[in-house]
Amino acid sequence: MGRRALPPSSSSSSSSTTTTSPELRRKRTAAPPPPPSPRRYRSISDVMRRSLPVDAAPPVARAYESTRCDVCGSGERDEELLLCDGCDRGRHTFCLRPIAARVPTGPWFCPPCAPRSKPVKRFPMTQTKIVDFFRIQKGAEDAEAEKCGLFQDVKKRRKRSLVMHKKRRRILPYVPTEDKVQRLKQMASLATAMTSSKMKFSNELTYMPGMAGRSCNQATLEEGGMQILPKEDKETIELCRTMQKRGECPPLLVVFDSREGFTVQADADIKDMTFIAEYTGDVDFLENRANDDGDSIMTLLLTEDPSKRLVICPDKRGNISRFINGINNHTLDGKKKKNIKCVRYDIDGESHVLLVACRDIACGEKLYYDYNGYEHEYPTHHFV
Repeated sequence: MGRRALPPSSSSSSSSTTTTSPELRRKRTAAPPPPPSPRRYRSISDVMRRSLPVDAAPPVARAYESTRCDVCGSGERDEELLLCDGCDRGRHTFCLRPIAARVPTGPWFCPPCAPRSKPVKRFPMTQTKIVDFFRIQKGAEDAEAEKCGLFQDVKKRRKRSLVMHKKRRRILPYVPTEDKVQRLKQMASLATAMTSSKMKFSNELTYMPGMAGRSCNQATLEEGGMQILPKEDKETIELCRTMQKRGECPPLLVVFDSREGFTVQADADIKDMTFIAEYTGDVDFLENRANDDGDSIMTLLLTEDPSKRLVICPDKRGNISRFINGINNHTLDGKKKKNIKCVRYDIDGESHVLLVACRDIACGEKLYYDYNGYEHEYPTHHFV
C-alpha cells in the first residue's frame, strides 16, 4: 500500500506555521482592545460655576491694569499710556521727549528699548548745496538787478497795505533777510530738519500716482462753500512764491527742542497778517490715511461725501510749514501763544492752505497755530 497522505488541514497549518512571521502570529493571538469608555459630560451647574460673569474684565486688561508711567508714576489717562513691545513698561505720550502727538497703531518701543537714533546732522552751510536742495532758480548779475526792483515792490505793497490794514485786513508779503549769510543759515536750518525727517523740499501741492489726483481738488466741493482769495492777496502770494524761487525765504529758523522736537522761530520781527508759507505735501484721500500715525496731516477739502475728502500729508515732501507746532487750546496760556492762523482759500478753483501771522511776532518768538481749525477733533491738551 502506498504512503498515507496527510490531511489537507494539517498540511495547510504546517505551511502557515513555517512561513508566517512572528509579528503576524502575535497580531493573530493578541487580545481584542477594550471597548471605549463612555464620554462624560459636565452638568449645567458645573459649567455655570466655572464660567466668568458677563461684566468681568478681559484677561488682557487684568494683566495690564496696574501698569504705570515710568516717568510720572501715574496710571491715569490710560488711553494715552503706551506699552513698550520690548519690556512692557508704560509711558504717557505727553511724558515722552519729544512729546508724541498720538498713540501709534503699530509697534512701539520705549527709549531704552528702541534702537539708538543717530544725532541730528547739520546741513552744510554751503551755497551750492543749499541751491541744489531747494532748487533755487538763480541767474547771474541780472538777477541782482531784478532783486533790487523786487524789494522795492515789496516795500511799496507793504506801505499800501498798511494804510488799509484795519479796514481790509489784506495779506502782506514777508520781508526776506538782507544779510546773505544769515539767509543761508535760515535755509540750512530748514534743510537740516527736512534731511533728518527724510523729506524732500516742495513749495507746492504734489499729486502722486495712487493718491488723489489734481482733478479731485475742486474748491466748489467744499461743504458750505470756501472763501475765494481776493485778487490783491493773490498777487501777494505770487510775489512771495517768486521770492522763494529766487532763494529769498521768510525770516525763519528751524531749531530742535528736546520737548517739542523741531520748531520754527522768527528770525526777525514779523508784522500781523504777513504771509508765512503755504502748507504743502502729498494730496491724498482722508479715508486712505485713517490709520496714519503722521502728526502733521492737514485738512485740504471737506466735502459732504466722506470718500472725497482730501488731506495734505507732508511726511515725504513739504516745506517749513511741516515744523510749525500746535498750541494747547485747552488753556488760556496756550491760546495766548497762538500767533499763526491757518486759512483755506479757493485759488483758481483749487483749495490751498495758507499760514498767515495773526498778530505781530517778535524776533526769537516760536510760531504756533491751532491744529483743530474747524473740526475740534485733534487732542491738544498735551501740547506745550
